[in-house]
Amino acid sequence: MKIRFLCPECEAPVSAELPSPSPSPEVVCSACAHRVELGRDAPGRCAVCGNHELYKKKNFPHWLGMAILTVACVGFLVMMYRHDPYWAWAVLLGSAAFDGLLYLWVGDALVCYRCGAHYYGVAPTSAHRPFELTIGERYRQERLRREQMKP
Repeated sequence: MKIRFLCPECEAPVSAELPSPSPSPEVVCSACAHRVELGRDAPGRCAVCGNHELYKKKNFPHWLGMAILTVACVGFLVMMYRHDPYWAWAVLLGSAAFDGLLYLWVGDALVCYRCGAHYYGVAPTSAHRPFELTIGERYRQERLRREQMKP
């Protein structure tokens, strides 16, 4: 299982591979040398912060999805400008079919609501639901309160 998270000390991105037999894996931040001891309960609990609320999402970069959409829209407009409506609609429908195939091909990732740690190579269970705005907002408010209390 791969994990990506922000260092609790310096907020630099950290990536690690969690080995199965290790009792309590420890990861060292390459930016500040802070040691982060990871828990063993993943995917039931977050290995970084211990939170039990995780959500699933598609393991797909958002920038690539937006690039596909932008190319399809520009292609559609170019074909319409050239008075080729059949090709214009073929570009749009082809990009939609390509997007649908990517959706089926790409796997899921788990994300912690509290610390934002991403888990790859883990099969989500029925307890892992898609992102819920109310839960996400609760943790966002918690982060804001913690930042206000810092000296």
